[in-house]
Amino acid sequence: MNYTIKQMAELSGVSTRTLRFYDERDLLKPAFLSEAGYRMYTEKEVDRLQQILLYRSLGVPLKTIRGLIDRPAEKIQQTLLEQRVEVVKKRNELDQLLEVLDKTLLYYKGEIEMTAEEKFDAFKQKAVLENEEKYGQEVREKYGEETVEASNQKWLGMSELDYQKMEEIEATLFSKLTHYLAEGELPSPLAEEIVDLHKSWLQFSWKKYTKEIHRGLTEMYLGDERFTRYYDEKCGVGATEALCQIIQYYTS
Repeated sequence: MNYTIKQMAELSGVSTRTLRFYDERDLLKPAFLSEAGYRMYTEKEVDRLQQILLYRSLGVPLKTIRGLIDRPAEKIQQTLLEQRVEVVKKRNELDQLLEVLDKTLLYYKGEIEMTAEEKFDAFKQKAVLENEEKYGQEVREKYGEETVEASNQKWLGMSELDYQKMEEIEATLFSKLTHYLAEGELPSPLAEEIVDLHKSWLQFSWKKYTKEIHRGLTEMYLGDERFTRYYDEKCGVGATEALCQIIQYYTS
C-alpha cells in the first residue's frame, strides 16, 4: 500500500513538516515521487518511521538514530533488545521512586514515621531519574554505561552532609563565575579558583576524576543548549562559554 505524506502524518501522529524534515536529513526518504511531485511512502517507510519514533520516545538523538535504523535486520533486533533492557531498568527505578513517594505521602498524612535518611533518599532518587530523563542518553554515549552507573550509585550513596557541602561549593562557583564575567581574565587566580571549585563539585558524583574527562565535559556543555542554559541562567549570558574556556585552559 502507498501513502501520501498527509496519510503518513495521520497514520503516525507526526506532522507533515516533521516528515519533510526527516527527508531533508536523509532519515526517512519517500519511496518515490508521484507524477505530481508529491512524496509517496510504502510499508517499508512505515516500518522505518515506527523505529524512528520508538527511538525518539527513548530519548535517542536523531544523529544516532540514523545509524541504528540503517543497520542490518539482525543488528536492529539486537539494538531493540538493548533498548528494552534500558526501559525495564527505568521502569524499576520509577517503581522504586513511586514506593518512596507513597511512603512520603503516608508520612505527611501522619500515618508513618520517616527518618531523615529516608527523606533524603527520596530526593536523591528523584534527582537521578530527572537527570537520566534530560541527559542520560548523551552522557552514556560520551562516557559509557559503566561510568554513568558508577556516578549514579555514588550520588545515591551520598550523605546529607556531603550534599550540603556540594551545594555550598556550587553556590561559591556561581558567585566566582559571575565575578569573572564582569572583570576576570585568563589565566588568573580567580580563573584557577573557578576550575578547582568545578572539579570539587564534580567529584561528589564522579567515581574517578581525570583532566581528560573534565575537559571533555566542556564539549557537552557547549554542544547542547540544555547544558549551556544552566550556567548562563545562574551567572549571566556567556557564563557557560567562559567556564569551558577556563576548564580547557587548566586541563590541557
